[in-house]
Amino acid sequence: MNVNVKKMNTILTDKAIYIVLAVLIIGITLTDPSFLSLSTLTNILHQNSTKAIIALGAAFVLITGGVDLSAGRVVGLSAVISASMVQVSNYPQKFFPGISELPVIIPVALAVLAGLLVGLVNGLIISKLHVPPFITTLGTMVIVLGVNSLYFDMEPNNSQPIGGLRPEFTKWGSGTIEIGSFSLPYLVIIAIAVAIICWVIFNKTRLGKNMYAIGGNVQAAHVSGINVSRNLLWIYSIAGALYGLAGVLEAAKSGGASNGYGNMYELDAIAACVVGGVSTTGGIGTVPGVMAGVMIFGVINYGLTFIGISPNYQLIIKGLIIVAAVAIDIRKYLAKK
Repeated sequence: MNVNVKKMNTILTDKAIYIVLAVLIIGITLTDPSFLSLSTLTNILHQNSTKAIIALGAAFVLITGGVDLSAGRVVGLSAVISASMVQVSNYPQKFFPGISELPVIIPVALAVLAGLLVGLVNGLIISKLHVPPFITTLGTMVIVLGVNSLYFDMEPNNSQPIGGLRPEFTKWGSGTIEIGSFSLPYLVIIAIAVAIICWVIFNKTRLGKNMYAIGGNVQAAHVSGINVSRNLLWIYSIAGALYGLAGVLEAAKSGGASNGYGNMYELDAIAACVVGGVSTTGGIGTVPGVMAGVMIFGVINYGLTFIGISPNYQLIIKGLIIVAAVAIDIRKYLAKK
């Protein structure tokens, strides 16, 4: 009997994230049955697609036992860089008046590259100078905000919100594929594709195996022959590139950008990862778990607003879920010791 109870407790602990998600959906649906519809699911997925990409980037870092506080500001930098180069030619407040319309792929590539470079700098400081990830990324967070603000304040823009983005760019954030009577946003397709690529990296590559090994025990990883510094460079660079991609898609979705984009996004990403089962001590985490964590907060934000619950109560519920997730994580950690 005791064995059965222990087994049940283990199952409930391991599947807690999915149980919470199911309970939320059922509770909201009982209050308003119209919530349970394909259009509602599509809206939630669309609203949270960029957050999922940011959370996946954060998961790379968290699994190694690190943390990345620069994620949100990298999103803002990439959004501004991409938006500044994809304005229509006749826009009255064009960021670069003397530049003709570039192929969309060039601004997108430059914005993602900017994110990758920030990640690379984080990786270099952490792996070569041995500065703790928290301090490193706190510093780069502030630096990136400063750089982005200087760029955003350049003549002739003078810190004006960037608008007038070309349709071939904005369609990636707001466009859809029509499947009969159903519309599937491009943004959702991109997020799913990114999640699949991340799953492959996590589970089928040497980098993924090394990432878990480093997070599980960095000293043991060193002894086993893993080049920790090189792997951290790759991991932080990939995370930065994902933040950069998310910034591009945020600009495409909103049809504009400013240097305030991405503020505090890193906290949402870390929260989604932790709620999704990524261990705060490193070495544990899955792509499905991260996506479920993002969905939980998506359901809270959209679903509770849908049934008229005050945003203040939503914050309380989110906070309780985060604390509960960390408590479960610590319980797992202590049980293994």
